[in-house]
Amino acid sequence: MRRAGLRARLGDAVAVTDFVGAPTPGPGRDPGPVGKIILLILWLVLAVLPIVVAIGDLRLAAGAIGTPGTLTVEQCTDLGRGRYDCTGRFAPDGGGPPVAVDASPDSTAGDVRPAQLTPEGDRAVPAGTAGILAALTLPFVGLFALGFVPAVALWATGSRRSKRPAVVGGVVIGVVSVVGIVVGLAAAYS
Repeated sequence: MRRAGLRARLGDAVAVTDFVGAPTPGPGRDPGPVGKIILLILWLVLAVLPIVVAIGDLRLAAGAIGTPGTLTVEQCTDLGRGRYDCTGRFAPDGGGPPVAVDASPDSTAGDVRPAQLTPEGDRAVPAGTAGILAALTLPFVGLFALGFVPAVALWATGSRRSKRPAVVGGVVIGVVSVVGIVVGLAAAYS
C-alpha cells in the first residue's frame, strides 16, 4: 500500500530498494563479545586520550610549570586552509631579555597578553583564566566521550538492564561538555 502511494507520487521513478531490497540486519553483523570489548576499550582510549594530552598545557596555563611573563605576537603566517603559524617575543616577569617563541596559532599579530613560557623555552601559551579555559577545551572533548561510556559498556557486555538512564546521563554530560568546549574556544579566540 505504501509503495503504491510512493510510486503514484514519483511517477515512473523506481526506488533503489526495488532492485537490491531494503537493508535488514542479518546474522554476523554483530561484532560479537570480543569485538564489543575491543570497541569499548577503543572508546575509553578515545575518551581518555584528550584529557591526558591536555595535562601539560593545563599545568602551563595555570602557572604550575614554566615562566610567567608577557607575550607580544609579532607575526602570523597564513599556511592556508584557515591555519596560521604565529611567532612573537616573550618577556619574563622576573626580568631578563625577551625570547623569540612560537605563539598560539589562534593569536593575532600585535596581541599582547599574559603568558607562560614552556620549560623548553620554545613556546608561550596564554596564562590566567583565558588560558586555563582554552586549555580545558580538549579535556571537555574527552569528557563528552566519557559521558557515554556507561551506555557503551552496557551494550558491550550484553546487559539486559535498561540503557536509557546511561544514555540520558551521557546526553547531560555531553551538553555540559559542549558548553565547556564553546567557552574554551571563545576564550582561546578572544
